[in-house]
Amino acid sequence: MKFQPVSTDRFMLGEGPHWDEAKQELLWVDIAGRQAYVWQPGTDRPRRWAFDEPVSAIVPRTNGHYLVATGRGAYDLDPETSALTPIAEPADEHPRNRTNEARVDPRGRFWLASMENNIGPGGESLPVEQSTGMLWCIDTDRSLRQVETEIGISNSLVWSPDHKQMYFADTLKSVIWVYDWDADTGHPSNRRVFADTQGYGHPDGSAMDEDGCLWNARWGAGCIIRYRPDGSIDRIVDVPARCPSSCVFGGEDRRTLYVTTAHFGLDPAERGEMDGALLAARTDVVGQACSPFAG
Repeated sequence: MKFQPVSTDRFMLGEGPHWDEAKQELLWVDIAGRQAYVWQPGTDRPRRWAFDEPVSAIVPRTNGHYLVATGRGAYDLDPETSALTPIAEPADEHPRNRTNEARVDPRGRFWLASMENNIGPGGESLPVEQSTGMLWCIDTDRSLRQVETEIGISNSLVWSPDHKQMYFADTLKSVIWVYDWDADTGHPSNRRVFADTQGYGHPDGSAMDEDGCLWNARWGAGCIIRYRPDGSIDRIVDVPARCPSSCVFGGEDRRTLYVTTAHFGLDPAERGEMDGALLAARTDVVGQACSPFAG
């Protein structure tokens, strides 16, 4: 696979890529840069929105608006007025937490996870010292329920093509878990280790393909690991950036793999040309379609 940057832009902490199948658009955020982006391949520049706090996800809604995860909750974003309206603000007892991983499941629910804030007021990197993160599910009726606690750095929310498994990772613990998942109720159960690969950085965001294989960005290792459904390694794909943060399949045939990367926390003297770039490469597989928030 040959990755190329989609533009000359470089992002402090690119994250949360989502492919809008209906509009054929790519959505992503710069968490530390406090901006969200929507870009249609073939156009010059993305649309962008700036926020007062770190923003960790932007996904389409079925009402034509967007849902963003910023600060400590999820908000409706009106693309015309840029107005933010609260959708859900979980009661998090840890005042230093911020939103991090967030994804929409195949039934249109929005899953939102938090972590101890690691971004200083000037965009500097702070250490994560406590596993205070939590995972919530915002259902399509906007009801909110807590699913997990004691998470260090939340990542890798994806679901299997048959809608029977859910995946979730803790980057701080360097482990990816798999759950049995009830698509009708949205409830995960029977958490166990899916992969705890050592020697290839740390597990960050993931994408799922139609073969049921999980593509996991490896923070600090400059690669993506494709795991088979049984957790064994199928292939290791080099990425020309030290810190790939997440990935998603897009394009008309969903055979283009988009990868967000970061230069957050890297010594400026050691940054490579592609650190912080949004990258794209053609693949030999078809990716799983992303879903809009149906609430």
